[in-house]
Amino acid sequence: MSTKGVYTALSGAMAQTAKMDTVANNIANANTPGFKRDQQVFQEYLSAFEKEPTVNTVPRVVASIDSFYPLNGGDQSFVDLKGTFTDFAQGSVRSTGNPLDVAVDGKGMFEVMTPAGMRFTRAGNFTMDGSGKLVTKDGFPVMQQGAPGADPESRIIKFDGQQAVSITDQGDVFQGTDLVGKLSIVEFAKEDSIQKEGNSLYGFKSNAAPEVFNAANPSVRQGFLEMSNVNIVQEMTDMITTQRVFESTQKAISAYDQLADKLINQVGKTTAG
Repeated sequence: MSTKGVYTALSGAMAQTAKMDTVANNIANANTPGFKRDQQVFQEYLSAFEKEPTVNTVPRVVASIDSFYPLNGGDQSFVDLKGTFTDFAQGSVRSTGNPLDVAVDGKGMFEVMTPAGMRFTRAGNFTMDGSGKLVTKDGFPVMQQGAPGADPESRIIKFDGQQAVSITDQGDVFQGTDLVGKLSIVEFAKEDSIQKEGNSLYGFKSNAAPEVFNAANPSVRQGFLEMSNVNIVQEMTDMITTQRVFESTQKAISAYDQLADKLINQVGKTTAG
């Protein structure tokens, strides 16, 4: 009897461990502004795909232990970690009363400048640094719309700190009655072309075309923050389910281990005797 199935059980345990890490990260960021929950994605991998077509053939003799040609592992399947999928659904919007807090209502992301280049975020908990720049909580300057090819430095939103800041529902930024600029809120040709960098920033995947354009009709709310779209009840349920599946795979691994022990120490000795 073969014990190769232990590898299938082991791959399942590894998959559930990865899922548990993802669920735990979602829960940890349940109160992080603009955070989008992730979901682990799995698929079945059939080792037969690695074999020559002649490996898996029709049976020779019906109902016989020799009915099939040698499969050489072609009958095995494993759990393949496909990666994580980000759920971009809108999070709840909470009033803060802070004039520098801004929530995007609908699609779109704020464009910010980082040392690694332009990045995008839904976290609108902005502040003003010592030089009057509008920056993210990590200190990255928030961009305003500009002409194509414009110097990024010229698109940084700056205030002199002398007058109150107001932001319209369309993203126009005023200091007193003076128009400072318009928040750069962008959308993407393909939403799955971006990936997380940390918990708040997004950048383009290395194999994706950086197709980005200004949101046609952006809608923002000053004095509000978009919160995480994590549903704690759902995540806790997923955590319990994941833990139980992991325990089941552990039992399967233990069963295969006991089977291997009997094959070696009992059946083997009996045959040798």
